Amino acid sequence: MTDLVECSQSGRVLTITFDREPQLNALTHDMYAAVADGLDLAQTDETIRAVVITGKGEAFTAGNDLGEFAKPMPAGKPPVVRFLETLRDIEIPVLAAVNGPAVGVGLTMLLHCDLAFASETATFSAPFTRVGLVPEAGSSLLLPQAVGMAMANDILLAGRTLDADQALSAGLISRVFKTEELLASAASTAQDMADLAPNAMKKSKLLVRSSRDLVIKQMADESRHFADQLKSPEFTESVAAFLEKRSPQFS
Repeated sequence: MTDLVECSQSGRVLTITFDREPQLNALTHDMYAAVADGLDLAQTDETIRAVVITGKGEAFTAGNDLGEFAKPMPAGKPPVVRFLETLRDIEIPVLAAVNGPAVGVGLTMLLHCDLAFASETATFSAPFTRVGLVPEAGSSLLLPQAVGMAMANDILLAGRTLDADQALSAGLISRVFKTEELLASAASTAQDMADLAPNAMKKSKLLVRSSRDLVIKQMADESRHFADQLKSPEFTESVAAFLEKRSPQFS
């Protein structure tokens, strides 16, 4: 377990907060596991009917901590896979309150949230090709559905970063708020949703996500390619460049 993820309940809403502020909330194996535990709790605890996910400080999350790739993977299902599958399958509404940069999985996890609110300072990027990796979390299927193929290619292939207004215009997020209003607005909306008919909410969410079987297949295909790239010279070079604070040189 880890103290780098906070879970707190207010009314019928569980708020899960990434709390690794000095590292811009870059996610570790233990953090993925802790968030998955929180989502499992929300799924099984009848007093919880909605979830808010946010980050502490000025970042939502800088994505996966690259240093974690050098560590042995915990036994069993990789924590990041468990987290993404739990987020994908949870039956109650999940809102993201994106309080700053959302990088990599910080962007792709939004595609499994039912609403995504953002502060004016939020940015969104999925620089997989810049570090020798490929899209994950079903983003190669879900992002084109959300924002269109042209914009998805700009984000996933060209590595474009969107600001909050661009993300709203593209359809990646639902609403933009002033930074100081973001979390309260997300919590209020989550509570409003938690007070609605729970079975109708679950069934409506299931209907909206009718492409779930396709998402499961796409995530499995992505995972295979992602695992291959983790062993590739391209990714080795990107990690070396990151540690040496230089631009990677791909031959």
